[in-house]
Amino acid sequence: MSAINIAKKVFEIEAEGLNEVKNKLPKNFDEIISAIINSKGRCVITGMGKSGIVGKKISATLASTGTRSFFIHPAEAYHGDLGMIHSGDIIVAISNSGETEELIKLLSFFKENGNQVIAMTGKSESTLATHSDFLLDIGISKEACPLELAPTTSTTVTMAMGDALAVALMKARDFKAENFAKFHPGGSLGRKLLTKVSNVMKTQNLPLLDLEMDFDNVLKVISDGRLGLGVVIEDEKPIGVITDGDIRRILKSKKEKALSLHAKDFFTKDPKTIATDMKLVQAEEIMQTQKISTLLVVEDEKLKGILHRYDI
Repeated sequence: MSAINIAKKVFEIEAEGLNEVKNKLPKNFDEIISAIINSKGRCVITGMGKSGIVGKKISATLASTGTRSFFIHPAEAYHGDLGMIHSGDIIVAISNSGETEELIKLLSFFKENGNQVIAMTGKSESTLATHSDFLLDIGISKEACPLELAPTTSTTVTMAMGDALAVALMKARDFKAENFAKFHPGGSLGRKLLTKVSNVMKTQNLPLLDLEMDFDNVLKVISDGRLGLGVVIEDEKPIGVITDGDIRRILKSKKEKALSLHAKDFFTKDPKTIATDMKLVQAEEIMQTQKISTLLVVEDEKLKGILHRYDI
């Protein structure tokens, strides 16, 4: 079998595994979500080996989407890190077999400490499953590994189950993009959601036009401004724009007569504006909806700056 066909087969097997687990979602899934939300502490994820690696990702996703969470290694927990777990925490214990020794050793502590345990396991009759408060069955019929040894499909469905928890919790908490941005201030999304238009708009050497400006000077102002447009100002208020496109269209339609025109003869009225205190994400949405690349930034109807798509 060629490499590409092997790859396609892997996708097929793992897709089948995802469908299997989807159909096994417990009827009390809403109760599990409520238990996490109503817990007074954190959502603690634990697991060994590949389950632990996936668990770290699940914990990171939860933490960045409104659910306080951290990962604890079972072996390290048994040697002192259990002190990190408070009685109000809820535990998500991950083990495909449900018999991972390092994890099973912790169950008695969780019970004595008053922690609810959500078992994420592929064996519904395992020790982990039967000694937990809730069960998320991630059992699959086939690994994508041809030897049926390396965790492949099983880790994929575990990751997906973690995503299902995270998304359901986001919806339950009404977690919004603004909330997400607070945890991602360094990312592009965080920047757009937290940064105001006034922080990045251009305020110096703006390409300003007046109604009586002749064609040659209109060209010069727009060219010098390097923003692809000039803003027609009257009483400090932007009343219109002339864009590079307007120049090309007027030259094509009027030809030599275009050179005798003034700004008032061919400017576009009612330009698109945005307030100085608006966020970049709002500006981007306007640009996409209106199919434009520039917005005039105003305050009390007076021009304060110009925002270009490249500034976002």
